[in-house]
Amino acid sequence: MARHTLDELPACYAMVHPGLEEVAAEEIRTELGGAIKRAENGFVVFRLKEIDRSILQLRTTEDVYLHAWGTDQLSYRATDLDSIRRWTDKEPNWPLLLRIHHALTPKPKGKPTFRLVVQMTGEHGYRRVDARKEFGRGLAGKIPASWRPAEENASLEFWLSIHGGTAICGLRLSDRTMRQRHYKLEHFPASLRPTMAAAMVRLAELRPHHTVLDPMCGAGTILAEAHLFARQQERPQTPWTLTLLGGDVDPHHLRAAKANLFKLVEVPLRTWDARRLPLEDASVDRIICNLPFGKQLSTPQEIGPLYQGAVKEMDRVLRPKGKAVLLVAEAQVLKDALRSTGWKQERFVPVRVLGQRAVILVYRKSG
Repeated sequence: MARHTLDELPACYAMVHPGLEEVAAEEIRTELGGAIKRAENGFVVFRLKEIDRSILQLRTTEDVYLHAWGTDQLSYRATDLDSIRRWTDKEPNWPLLLRIHHALTPKPKGKPTFRLVVQMTGEHGYRRVDARKEFGRGLAGKIPASWRPAEENASLEFWLSIHGGTAICGLRLSDRTMRQRHYKLEHFPASLRPTMAAAMVRLAELRPHHTVLDPMCGAGTILAEAHLFARQQERPQTPWTLTLLGGDVDPHHLRAAKANLFKLVEVPLRTWDARRLPLEDASVDRIICNLPFGKQLSTPQEIGPLYQGAVKEMDRVLRPKGKAVLLVAEAQVLKDALRSTGWKQERFVPVRVLGQRAVILVYRKSG
């Protein structure tokens, strides 16, 4: 495994699902010992004492990058284009960034290729194509002449993200498997993003020998991420086992879950109604669940009775002092359903799911 302990390592940054910045920052601190410099607007900037392939094992982030330059001083005017070219040319230590990238990523087969990626949100006095042109001019002479441009599957990706008055530039270390996962073979429209599921798992604060339940497991993403989290925590002479339970009312969803979990872990998936769980009282330590959004049901009026029935069963099977991590769009409907349980809210994490406002709620059952 390549390691770099140079005196002046570059910063790194992670691109994360909006709303998960603090959760991703917690993972970076806990798993990598990272020092967080900034966590907002879908990005987490951090520093590491060593940069090695462990950075690619982060599970709550969409992508990770070596930090080249960043600013909060964009003017929104065309003069920004000169700044983008100048900062790209003068600010980064590109030879160092390229050496670290080459050490951490597989050597490409055939002729190496590169790609420039520019993202822009907000109103500016210039177009994305203009920003990309100046970004490319700033990189002139920094990329070996033998390398060829490519539109996809490039060996090297230079990224520039512009959000309002903020810009961040870097060299991408991860590939699409960081966000898509190898195990995710089956998908359907409402399937949960693996990084969102991983964030929910971390919020659950799992411990060895916990029994973890997803009563509406869908494609099995939460169960997969719980298993992979436990495997990541294992150390020599320290087994880290979980008992995973899952089920769903939709047989199509269960078929997808079985396919996704097949090569990872054996989970006794069952067809059931989450309002009538075939489980004993106080038999699970953690419940992690992506509850259906109102628009996923045939009529929005169904959401209240569904949550009421599901919460009643969750309260029955959850052990005293157990935790529930629930993703919902209709947060108030869930809170109304929970009122009679006496559960205490510990975290409230606003997110967006498929363009819709949602929230991850973390509750603890009283003792």
